[in-house]
Amino acid sequence: MSYILNIETSTTNCSVSLSHENNLIDCQEIDSPNYSHSENLHVFIDDLMKRNKLKFNQLKACAISRGPGSYTGLRIGLSAAKGICFGLDIPLISISSLKVIANAAEFDGLIVSTMDARRDEVYSCIFDNKLNVICDEKPEVINNNSYSDLALKNKLLIVGDGQIKCKKLIDNNENITYNPDILKPSSKYMISIANEKLKQDEFENLAYFEPKYLKEFRTN
Repeated sequence: MSYILNIETSTTNCSVSLSHENNLIDCQEIDSPNYSHSENLHVFIDDLMKRNKLKFNQLKACAISRGPGSYTGLRIGLSAAKGICFGLDIPLISISSLKVIANAAEFDGLIVSTMDARRDEVYSCIFDNKLNVICDEKPEVINNNSYSDLALKNKLLIVGDGQIKCKKLIDNNENITYNPDILKPSSKYMISIANEKLKQDEFENLAYFEPKYLKEFRTN
């Protein structure tokens, strides 16, 4: 059976799920402001496998959020995923953290997936309702006119924790709405994307794959 272990560590939410095809088997996650990934990630993985009476050799692949997001969180998640993939000789699947967020939304329009960055910046990527990329992921400074051109002919839904900054800075527009229930990416919303990549053999090079940070790591 095609079991996939999904790992999402790009934000403060440490999230791990098990899936079979497009079905969620189980999920364990905790959103801690202290970034508890180093303490919780391996515990969550072991707990999920034991709770569902699965052995690691039953995994078909491991899926990881590739970023953007927390430098440390992404490194911890990738290190765990690579260790599992190397040990079991199974493929590594990577998924944009912004696509994971967008996959939680149901909207008949364009989905602006955002993650809070520094100052007035967000990481963003714009998708249609089939999750096709309309505007590539990038860091951008938000101002009062952000997304106004797209909103002339489209209804936009802004999701992710960057929406808090967007709502504060962007002028009111009847074609721009927000969903405060969709803030952090969760491994639950990696499942359908990971399953499709597994079917299409869209795998990463285990030796050379690195997270996609979008901006260089800074300590201040």
